[in-house]
Amino acid sequence: MASEPVLAARELYRFYRAGEEETLALRGVSLRVGRGETVAVVGPSGSGKSTLLACLAGLDEPSGGEVRVDGVRISHRPETERARLRARHIGVLLQTRNLLPHLSVRDNVRLPQRAAGRKPAASARELLTQVGLGERMHALPRQLSGGELARAGLAVALANSPALLLADEPTGELDGETEQMVLAMLRERAAQGCAVLIVTHSTDVVRSADRVIALEDGRATDASAQTARPAPQGVPDATG
Repeated sequence: MASEPVLAARELYRFYRAGEEETLALRGVSLRVGRGETVAVVGPSGSGKSTLLACLAGLDEPSGGEVRVDGVRISHRPETERARLRARHIGVLLQTRNLLPHLSVRDNVRLPQRAAGRKPAASARELLTQVGLGERMHALPRQLSGGELARAGLAVALANSPALLLADEPTGELDGETEQMVLAMLRERAAQGCAVLIVTHSTDVVRSADRVIALEDGRATDASAQTARPAPQGVPDATG
């Protein structure tokens, strides 16, 4: 029997209304991500990738269906409860919005640690040293280079040793060397048992993933065969 997935989303729908017009951004998307697995989500602009990520992270509520992380339902709860569960179970790595501009890099890492309400496994100093920013912990985000921002954002996402890491185009604006460095960090986190889901357009990210899910017009299909990367044994497929 397969072990319980870290992330389990079932039949997610998301409707948006503007006046009399209705947009169906997600159309019954189901997916699972197992412990230690890296899944890439691909698709054209407007296919629902950002909406899906927001629903999986508890930043947005699906109109139908549910999301569970580590066996705990995070969907269809008040925002305060979703924020608390997100702080405890989920790391979110966004392309541009990970860091608060008025806080130092160290304080940006400390913020989610305080929100979780428990002692972190690693201090902000230790996390920043791990990503090569030990000497830059007092810098403000505007004082960092693009590569440093990417590493600082990763430290924030990993602040509470999350069971699930969700990343939105984490290498979208990075040079090749920095992209490989960030990918190596994500692979290392997966090797330690974290479930990793990455929304991406990068072929390097897709090649490094265990499984690939394609979104098209709000619907998900398993595109792993196109990358010639077999799914790990015991992990259900994209629509399971």
